[in-house]
Amino acid sequence: MTGAQARRGRPRDASRDRALLEATMAVLTESGYRALTTAAVAARAGVSTATLYRRWPSKEVMVVDAAAAYAQELTTQTDTGTLEGDLRALLRDKAASLTGREGGVLQTLIGEAPHNTPLAEALTNVFVLPMRRRMEEITQRAAERGEIPPVDHADLLGDLVIGPMVSRFFLTPLPPDQVDAATAAETADRLLPFLLRAVGHQGHV
Repeated sequence: MTGAQARRGRPRDASRDRALLEATMAVLTESGYRALTTAAVAARAGVSTATLYRRWPSKEVMVVDAAAAYAQELTTQTDTGTLEGDLRALLRDKAASLTGREGGVLQTLIGEAPHNTPLAEALTNVFVLPMRRRMEEITQRAAERGEIPPVDHADLLGDLVIGPMVSRFFLTPLPPDQVDAATAAETADRLLPFLLRAVGHQGHV
């Protein structure tokens, strides 16, 4: 269970959680991941470090939850009624989450992950696994509608979304926080035909 999930006892104050995550993002943006401390976040938020640890068991989980709060594409499932519509919405949401402020933060966290196992695990749980599940759900609905044949190894399809997006936005000279919303959406739309063909869609876009 991650820090963002509810625990037993008195209900969590969602507005307080949001304020703490905002403070985390602010300190992370200013100082970077390695220099970030729970004490600095607590001071920025005007709370004790004990307040942070009651919500998040570690710095890694706190930071990833803060980034996830800005990556809203994984919090709301979109069912447009067609495979093309579902994948277009998914790609645009993912492009938006990997650019702008949250994109810059995620780029930093991904760079740190190979040297920090707890951080890598938190990123996997919050970003990678939900994307894989979402792609499985989208292709299953499409197969049930008769748009595509059943997809083998559907759990791998999430990586066909994450991989190209990371390549386009993180492995280029232009920092992700300098990519505007229109460019992010255009990139998503350009990837759509390739993803449709990958899942066996025979129509045209």
